[in-house]
Amino acid sequence: MTAKRLLLSVHDVAPCFESEVDRLTDMLARLAGGPRLAMLVVPDHWRRAPISRAPSFQARLRSWSDAGVEMFVHGWTHQDDAVHQGAAAFKARHMTGGEGEFLGLTRDEAVRRMSDGKALVEDVIGRPATGFIAPAWLYGPGALAALRDCGFALAEDHMRVWRPGQEDRPLARGPVVTWASRSGPRTASSLAFAALARRTLHPLPTVRIAVHPGDVTKASLLASIEATVSAFVRKRTVARYADLLQP
Repeated sequence: MTAKRLLLSVHDVAPCFESEVDRLTDMLARLAGGPRLAMLVVPDHWRRAPISRAPSFQARLRSWSDAGVEMFVHGWTHQDDAVHQGAAAFKARHMTGGEGEFLGLTRDEAVRRMSDGKALVEDVIGRPATGFIAPAWLYGPGALAALRDCGFALAEDHMRVWRPGQEDRPLARGPVVTWASRSGPRTASSLAFAALARRTLHPLPTVRIAVHPGDVTKASLLASIEATVSAFVRKRTVARYADLLQP
């Protein structure tokens, strides 16, 4: 029988958040017993932090990757500049603060940004990226179609992990445990969900925990992250996303 897994990830890895990424990475590595985690790399966060112009940060990415940290491409800018209608407009308004970059892109534009991000990250780390995860876990039809064209081994949204082109056969199911720092009500809601997750998600074969740079701004979030990772790490193998591809 396959051991139950715990997957840990640091989102929004970019030069503008280097100190926050350091703090979160150190925390997760301490709790996991080593750098057994994934980083979600944004090539040019909000068009203000291009990794291509940050050689010292590139060296840090290579060092993390060499130490065993998995690297995902996490959009291109993480900024949503599309005009949405219908259900997409609801998601853009209520599920993220203008960061669902891949929610409204055409297939061609999504392919361009995914391919450029993949090329940049792989050139920096010197090995294949583990996969692609859209900012805010939001994919429009164009982005889902583009995934099949770009050669990524894995993709993830808020409720599942899958091989592109095999969306109907998820490799893992269940909600990501994550936190929100943008407002008091969102923080309170995320703290409540994390507490519930610590009691109810144990039956899942795979549990995913994701942290963001903003989490370091509130002591309550850091305490909840520590409690949540600790609750799962005692009874699970801290695994790699790539392990999901093994038979």
